[in-house]
Amino acid sequence: MGGIGVAAAATFAGRTAPRATAAPAVDWEALRANLGGQLFLPGEPGFDTARLPFNKLYDSNIPAAVARCASVADVQACLDAAGTRVPLAARSGGHSYAGYSVPPDGLVVDVADLSAVDVQGDLVTVGAGARIGDVYTAVAGAGRALPGGTCSSVGVSGLTLGGGIGVLTRKYGLTCDHLTAAEVVTADGHVRTASPGSEPDLFWALRGGGGGNFGIVTSMTFRTDPAPGVTVFSLPFGTGAPAAVLGAWQSWIAAAPPEMWANVLLFGGPQPEIRIGGCFVGGAPEATALLDDLVRRAGVEVPDRMVRETTYLEAMRHFGTDGSRGAYVASSRIIGAPADPDAVVELSRKHPGSLLIIDPLGGAVSEVDSTATAFPHRDALAAVQVYADTTVEDEPATRAMVHEMVTALEGMGVGNGYVNYIDPDLPNWQQAYYGPNLARLQGVSRTFDPQGVFRFPQSV
Repeated sequence: MGGIGVAAAATFAGRTAPRATAAPAVDWEALRANLGGQLFLPGEPGFDTARLPFNKLYDSNIPAAVARCASVADVQACLDAAGTRVPLAARSGGHSYAGYSVPPDGLVVDVADLSAVDVQGDLVTVGAGARIGDVYTAVAGAGRALPGGTCSSVGVSGLTLGGGIGVLTRKYGLTCDHLTAAEVVTADGHVRTASPGSEPDLFWALRGGGGGNFGIVTSMTFRTDPAPGVTVFSLPFGTGAPAAVLGAWQSWIAAAPPEMWANVLLFGGPQPEIRIGGCFVGGAPEATALLDDLVRRAGVEVPDRMVRETTYLEAMRHFGTDGSRGAYVASSRIIGAPADPDAVVELSRKHPGSLLIIDPLGGAVSEVDSTATAFPHRDALAAVQVYADTTVEDEPATRAMVHEMVTALEGMGVGNGYVNYIDPDLPNWQQAYYGPNLARLQGVSRTFDPQGVFRFPQSV
């Protein structure tokens, strides 16, 4: 799963979007003439492919136009043409969980072609449209590493703007913690460099403030680390005592060294199934010793465990998903203090077809103050993604199930949320995503987008 590369939208969950109508305030042909890339309008060849988001539930979102940008100047041309006349959204990987990167009757500013990856020493500069899988390949080829997500087709910009949780998070921090500079086209059409020494408030907001709130990112520069050797592992506990395993995991991961990252998959149904998998920065003997401790705490045997030493790049590919389009509903919560494992497992038991993906935080994430970047969940134990595959026909029932689970988790003290799993139905979403950083984020938005060019239903 990954992040969101969005700028603005006017879309709502559980609805059928109207087909786009002509927007006379926008001179599309003039925009086409000013683009080095391509412009697709409804009815033209390529439009029905160019407009599609990653989540099939939002295939009914019909934009007024899709601009496939070939340069920063193309992004500026899009802003000049659209302004506040129509909804406008930037799209990199198109993985917005709420379909916000395809605004009905709006302009999609597609930056997928801005995808160059340039490694220079311990820095890597990537275009906003680069996919995280391509970034991993490039940095690993130079003997370097960058922590990030697991879906290879997610755009690096959307991932970073929301924080960037992945399998190396506890050792190296969030993806946004490695950001050193970003090139951004703001609402006034100006190209700005956001860094510690240039537009520092904007730079702060881009590290966890969510995609699409402050401008259109066109490139990013990251600090990398030497690529480590890692050990990947899988512990399929199956249906044996899932509550005991979850309870043991919570205390075990909190005490584990930052080199250890292990997440929980809890599959819902009459007999919930639980798996733990992850990677350890280091060798198999030390990883095995730590995993033995987890098994002892849980009191449940795992006869088919897998433990294997591998390279950084091979590990990223091991955890990566294929990036195929699908239909799904998802939301999130954040575990602060350990949750009641019996209650969590009982919740999964009641909801067949659900999946709780519990990703640990801590380690390097907690070494940064909660207000030092826009990402607020620095002291949390873990992030929980509530996820369910579905179909367009079954979406209402699936959405109701997911939100029943989200509400129940909040009742257990598992509150807040992760903006990269953006959810249009999440109650009190502004506080859930941004907590103590909300007011400052809103101030940054007013400074750089006073007319609300990048406004969408869940903008700050």
